[in-house]
Amino acid sequence: MKKCSNGSYDLEERTAVFGEDVIILCKKISKNEITKPLISQIIRSATSVGANYLEANGASSKKDFRNKIFICKKES
Repeated sequence: MKKCSNGSYDLEERTAVFGEDVIILCKKISKNEITKPLISQIIRSATSVGANYLEANGASSKKDFRNKIFICKKES
C-alpha cells in the first residue's frame, strides 16, 4: 500500500483494493443455494464503499460529505 506525500494512505486506492480483495475471497467460497445470495450481497456492499467514497469527495458541503462517509461506513 502506497503512502501519500503527507504520510497518510490513499483512501481511494484502499477502497479499490478492499473491493478487489473481497471479490477474490468470494470466488473461493463454494456456491450453493445459501451462499449465492450472500456472496452477491457481500460483493455489492464491499465494492460500493469505493463508489460512495468517491461521491463523498465530490460533496457540495461538509454536511453532505459527512452523510456520504456515513454511508461508506454503513456499507463496510
